[in-house]
Amino acid sequence: MTSVATPETGFRSARRIGAIGVSEILKIGAVAARLKREGRPVIVLGAGEPDFDTPDHIKAAAEKAIRAGQTKYTTLDGTAELKAAISGKFLRENGLAYAADEITVGAGAKQVIHNAFMATLNPGDEVILAAPYWTSYADMVQIAEGVPVNVVCREENGFRLDAADLERAITPRTRWLLLNSPSNPTGSAYSQAQLQPILEVLKRHPHVWLIADDIYEHLIYDGLPFVTAAQIEPGLKNRTLTVNGVSKAYAMTGWRVGYAGGPKELIGAMAVVQSQSTTNPSSVSQAAAVEALTGPQDLLAERCAAFQRRRDLVVDALNAIDGVTCRRPEGAFYTFASCAGLIGRRTPEGTLIDSDSAFCRYLLEQHDVAVVPGSCFGLAPYFRISYAASEASLEEATGRIAKACEKLACKVLS
Repeated sequence: MTSVATPETGFRSARRIGAIGVSEILKIGAVAARLKREGRPVIVLGAGEPDFDTPDHIKAAAEKAIRAGQTKYTTLDGTAELKAAISGKFLRENGLAYAADEITVGAGAKQVIHNAFMATLNPGDEVILAAPYWTSYADMVQIAEGVPVNVVCREENGFRLDAADLERAITPRTRWLLLNSPSNPTGSAYSQAQLQPILEVLKRHPHVWLIADDIYEHLIYDGLPFVTAAQIEPGLKNRTLTVNGVSKAYAMTGWRVGYAGGPKELIGAMAVVQSQSTTNPSSVSQAAAVEALTGPQDLLAERCAAFQRRRDLVVDALNAIDGVTCRRPEGAFYTFASCAGLIGRRTPEGTLIDSDSAFCRYLLEQHDVAVVPGSCFGLAPYFRISYAASEASLEEATGRIAKACEKLACKVLS
């Protein structure tokens, strides 16, 4: 009797996500949450989320929208009111003029970037990422069947992309360069003089487009002016997607509103992608975002100053620890410290610290501090601290890290 093939009955995932797992940051957060439930005094310094609350005038705008019945579907990629507010923001703060059909609004800046990749990448197309980079960038490229190309940004160059390294990485298959300034995870930011050589490279390669992820625009320190690519090189505006959002500056991470300005052909293609996924972002969140962008802006400077104080607290504390070094970042709310001086040491129980991941596990499991290894972001051996936490928590956490490192000091391998 001839056998007949039967269909598989078990779950089978798509090849496009075969090599992609849940974010390591989320895994660390889950372990930290479990330890907290067990009664451990864990301090979590892993989340990329301001600890401040959403300002009251923004909450009030959302409440007003609800009472006014603004709870229905909106235009696919942003209400007219929100697009007008975004257009005004770009012109006022960045000197960039975008019409309504050159603006898109998504459920967070993450969706905006994802839409751009889905709308433009064919299998094998390459996206250059300046490493270390936010973990989701490479995964989003792979889901869109592109190829992430990591270009290491050395600490001696301030974790900034070197123009010569960029030039060497460009091939005929290169579709995008994605540049995040200020950066997650390093906090590094570009001045106009530092950004200009990179833009000169792009001018020589007209097939390469640029995504400028400006989500940390309003968290920049020591009087450094913020600049974005299309602002300082208008000739690249017609192949630049300038991405931003309200999550970091206005402490609105849960509201899920991101936006971007770019060429209308690209914005239209991204709308096609969004039309078959989420459709419009939350109507109420969009009303709140209008108020965020058009209402009082004084809190931005106040909160930026608070983050700068926290930055200095953490950097100074880390640099006082034997085996740890940390450059002072220009922006965002992260430090990216080297733990190279600790590699090869052993815990009091004899466990070898052979990587930044091992060091971070040691901090969490034995000293109740959750941080993220640099290997998650494409560069080791480092660890990222989010200083979006109270000064008291940061002082306690860095004190614990210092004590943890002291316990490794006498266990160096010969």
